[in-house]
Amino acid sequence: MKKKLVILSGAGMSAESGIKTFRDAGGLWEGHDVMEVASPEGWRKNQALVLDFYNKRRQQLFEVHPNRGHIVAAELEKDFDVHIITQNVDDLHERAGSTNVLHLHGELLKARSIHNEFDIIDWKTDINIGDLHTDGYQLRPHIVWFGEAVPAIADAIDIVEEADYIIIVGTSMQVYPAAGLVEYAKPDTPIFYIDPNPGKIPIMHYHIENIPMTASEGMAVVRERLKTL
Repeated sequence: MKKKLVILSGAGMSAESGIKTFRDAGGLWEGHDVMEVASPEGWRKNQALVLDFYNKRRQQLFEVHPNRGHIVAAELEKDFDVHIITQNVDDLHERAGSTNVLHLHGELLKARSIHNEFDIIDWKTDINIGDLHTDGYQLRPHIVWFGEAVPAIADAIDIVEEADYIIIVGTSMQVYPAAGLVEYAKPDTPIFYIDPNPGKIPIMHYHIENIPMTASEGMAVVRERLKTL
């Protein structure tokens, strides 16, 4: 039976593919205050702005490609039972070939009714004001905004609890509840933390190996390390 490898990925995983992160720009995301485009308050204030913002992010997905970090993550399925828990809303893990991907913060290529957060549909084109779900309510991006619950967190906890190995890649480990997932790992679980500037993980009794590299570089290094365990 294959060992269970859990990969927790963040914005740094997709940065090498050309997808910008808001934390690299003083709290701005593509020139916007994140609360204007990623909060229920921003939605209530200006739906047109929010829809336009995500329409552009969605269009960008068709111009970028998985990087080596994504590809290595997919290739690890040959030797491990790989489960990816990502904070990213792009589909680059899937396009690289990963088959078990849990999106904590939603997905750009899906939409949902403003009336029912669980009524989710595939959506690859623009969402405009007046585009309605089958329930008659306005569509919105299937994105978990600041201040909203993270429905997938319970499933993520279950996955982490059973991990034999964990790779944390491209995340500051400062955004909750995602940052707290590592606390559910078994105390003896080897953890590899890949980031050019690794954040502080407040769990001292875990075996954590910091790898100060980009996602592509670090994933290649960890793949070789896993062969020795």
